Amino acid sequence: MLHRDNVTYGSMINVYLKNGDLGSAEKLFKVIPGENVVASSAMIDGYAKAGRIEDARRVFNGMTERNVFTWTCLISGYLRIGNVYEARWLFYWMPERNVVSWTTMILGFARNGLIGEALKFFNQMPQKNVVAWTIMVKSLIENYQTDEARKLWDEMPMRNLYSWNIMLSGYLDENRLNEAIELFKVMPQRNAVSWTSMVAGLARNGMTESAREYFDQMPEKDIASWNAMITAYANGGLMIEATELFNLMCERNTVTWNAMIDGYSRNGPQYEALKLLILMLRASVRPNETTITSVVSACESRVELIQIHTLVMLTGFDFETSLSNALITMYSRCGDIPSACNTFKNLKAKDIVSWTAMILAYSNHGYGHHALQAFACMLRSGAKPDHITFVAVLSACSHAGLLEKGQRLFRSMSRTYGLEPKAEHYSCLVDILGRSGRVNEALQVVNQMPPDKRDGPVLGALLGACKYHGDIDVAKEIGLKVIELEPTRSGGYTLLANVYAQNGKWDEFASMKKRMKERKVKKIPGISQIEVENKTHSFFAGDRSHPQAKEIRDMLQEKLVPQMKDMGYLQANSSVHLYNFM
Repeated sequence: MLHRDNVTYGSMINVYLKNGDLGSAEKLFKVIPGENVVASSAMIDGYAKAGRIEDARRVFNGMTERNVFTWTCLISGYLRIGNVYEARWLFYWMPERNVVSWTTMILGFARNGLIGEALKFFNQMPQKNVVAWTIMVKSLIENYQTDEARKLWDEMPMRNLYSWNIMLSGYLDENRLNEAIELFKVMPQRNAVSWTSMVAGLARNGMTESAREYFDQMPEKDIASWNAMITAYANGGLMIEATELFNLMCERNTVTWNAMIDGYSRNGPQYEALKLLILMLRASVRPNETTITSVVSACESRVELIQIHTLVMLTGFDFETSLSNALITMYSRCGDIPSACNTFKNLKAKDIVSWTAMILAYSNHGYGHHALQAFACMLRSGAKPDHITFVAVLSACSHAGLLEKGQRLFRSMSRTYGLEPKAEHYSCLVDILGRSGRVNEALQVVNQMPPDKRDGPVLGALLGACKYHGDIDVAKEIGLKVIELEPTRSGGYTLLANVYAQNGKWDEFASMKKRMKERKVKKIPGISQIEVENKTHSFFAGDRSHPQAKEIRDMLQEKLVPQMKDMGYLQANSSVHLYNFM
């Protein structure tokens, strides 16, 4: 039988720990005959890194012989969990210290937000090597003391490439581009990290052309630099340039594909994002949650969304919260509330975004009571609503005609949840009052609200209320104010013109239309979409350009209009649909 000495046991335990197998290391440690300083120190380090500081301390206390590494491992463990007091006590009781012990204290105290204490340890350090200097500089930068870091950096007796890169990144992270550029110019040597930092830092600040100049000058481009440049183009909406670089790459990773997919998802055309996902899979690159979330956001039809949803399930993805939230939102945009609801119900870890997305889905599609039920369930779950949640639930009250409920919820924002209402919340309240015929109360809310929140949408909601209930004098006053606040947007002009037309004031209507023309203000038509045989058709009011325009109009006249009459919509707003002049 082979004899195992102390070195062998220690080596085997280290192998287990390096592979993350603490359990096997623990089993082997228990059968080691006698005391083994190497193995015990390794176990202390393993326990400390796993957050099992009590087990680490138990092994430490059981040792009769300890070395510097043993003490340093335990100190590092306490610093890792934020127990700086125990770490300090152990440090003072150490029989001997080395550079690693000192730098462990410096780094640990800095990461726990005690940068002043870290600096004291650095100043007390008897011998400082380049690693200690660099760690102190890096710690100051991470604690937003870049000027102090530069002073210390200037005092360094010796610097390596890592020291230069740390200072360079510090300037770039604080958007101090001129200082970063000057430092880069005098660097004695540079590597891919130096160049990539410059490319990413300049691009992040909108200096895409300058970033490209540095990128083109790079002697050797690594994949990180390519990704940084592609991301810069994608973030700037320059998808042609991003695609050109993407096509030149010999090697791509998940970050590369994600940058391109996200760029097309946000900037369009969205179908390119879906095509890239297919190419990504063919290239045997596994998508991650970021990939799928971007693709979901690019889906333009329910069919595409279902296909992506199915792909997610087939590839064995866990439905992370952010991905499920994106699915809920996109199903809602496609009008598929049952699928949005099923996705929500299957989500185990619901956050405030999940609840808000579901409430918005119900609210936007006329299910006001369902939205309020979801809001009540959210409160019972312990989740706290935010400003966006209240926009969703107040909109639900508006669409459902729940005047008193809406008023109570608006008041509860500040009284119960400590949230100060913003302009969009006042807009919802005004809309709730206006839809209920309480125009004077809506006007009172607008007059009493903080002036800085009295914006175009708030006044637009009030103008809409005046339009529906025939208060032409108030409508004129409010409409002119909306136009003054938003002279380049069509909303105020259109609403006021329709009020004039509704009341037979054709001269004023013509004057408003003329003013729009003079100011080159154009109304952006609302687009409707319908999915037929897996294809999405788009059209807008009065549109006759669609090849099936006649069939669409006949279908609406035959099916939708009778339903609207049965619900009393046309009778209640008999004059509204006559004046789509703009």
